[in-house]
Amino acid sequence: MGSAIWALLAYIAIIVVWNGVLKRNIGEAMLIGFLGVCLFGGTGFFGLAWAGISDALAEEVVFAALAFVFMGYLLTKLGLIQEQVTVLNSIFGRLRGGAGYVSTSAAALLGGPAGSGSGIAASVGSVTIPWMTRSNWRPDLGAALVAGNAGLGISIPPSSSMFLLLGSAAVAPVLTADQLFVPAFVGGLWTVLYRFIVVFVWVRRHRIEATDAADLIPLRAALRAGWASLLVYAGIAVPVVLTLDFGVKWMESRVGEAADDISIVVWIPVLTVLATLAVAWKRLPRTGRAWSELLGDMAPRYVVIGATLFFAFAAAASLGELGLVDQLTAIMKELDAPAVVIATLVGLLIVIIAAPLTGTATIAAVGGVAFSALTAAGVAPAAAATAIMIFASTEGASPPGAAPIYIASGIAGIDPARIFGRLIIWFVVPILALGVLVATGVLPI
Repeated sequence: MGSAIWALLAYIAIIVVWNGVLKRNIGEAMLIGFLGVCLFGGTGFFGLAWAGISDALAEEVVFAALAFVFMGYLLTKLGLIQEQVTVLNSIFGRLRGGAGYVSTSAAALLGGPAGSGSGIAASVGSVTIPWMTRSNWRPDLGAALVAGNAGLGISIPPSSSMFLLLGSAAVAPVLTADQLFVPAFVGGLWTVLYRFIVVFVWVRRHRIEATDAADLIPLRAALRAGWASLLVYAGIAVPVVLTLDFGVKWMESRVGEAADDISIVVWIPVLTVLATLAVAWKRLPRTGRAWSELLGDMAPRYVVIGATLFFAFAAAASLGELGLVDQLTAIMKELDAPAVVIATLVGLLIVIIAAPLTGTATIAAVGGVAFSALTAAGVAPAAAATAIMIFASTEGASPPGAAPIYIASGIAGIDPARIFGRLIIWFVVPILALGVLVATGVLPI
């Protein structure tokens, strides 16, 4: 194995030991893990470290995550969350675990337009995690569900990952978007169905009950008292609409080619924070001292989530500089076994690559090679492409490097390490199995 693969194994081991065994802060563990990766650069330690740091400084997801933590804090501190929960409970509160089903549905609906696991975790999590914690869900369960659902940004078409895969040299000659869309959509629906099963099982396993009828307010009364609090989510709706076909055409007619540079991951938190400030204008602090107290109360949240996200992206960039993708690609090219074995090995390799990287980056790097390996083993082209998207969709739930884990945990106010095991057992391994079942034809698409 190459040095990058050893660096990846060392990175994971350092984080597990530092945080899980020694019980140290997860942000501190990510920093030590990043430095451990850089040690594999030998005399190029400082150059490798700078490459990782400079890449992390330019990563928009870090900004988006911190902005959503700030928004969630404002919603709670200013009383808007309680008003929203009152409205949502009046609609879904009579259903056991209703908030979990809504969270999963929202992630599925946003999957294609968002195309980003981090964007889904931030936008859906900011609404549903506080709601879940106030409707009998434990904060760690709510965070795990949101992080686990984040992969729908990869597996639900039309995602950017799908077009990246279709554009690769190995896929373009044998598969078109029209040929892939329906199979990929059906494959994505299998992953959605599985997530609904997870919610159903968790609701009963953890004895999550429906909201007490005595605590439910009639919908008309709830809307009359709290309808304005729902306006903050115009900040989510507007960027999502602008990613749809008619929204893109409208933007291009106004700003031309610059419309392609608009990032939904950046604009969702920016507009939502602005909408929150506008809706809660009368509740905002009026003096400098009051603002200082408000911001000081939330500062500790940034210490952990900021360090964790920053060094996660820095480590991913440094692993890339060491040649992780090329070394794993070389292993993939040497695969020679029955279709079910090939599908399992390809899935494992994609899951491993997607853990420190993103699903989109993984598909861009090794999607074509994975497609060739699967089709050479007899897997139909559409099934191979769909399986690759499902494999890569584990990026949102793969510890320790997945950004959605830290976004969801930051919103829930928990230590991310608390949900590592649950994510692997309930999302990473089962989604990997679903991809294998799709590739081998056991699950029809």
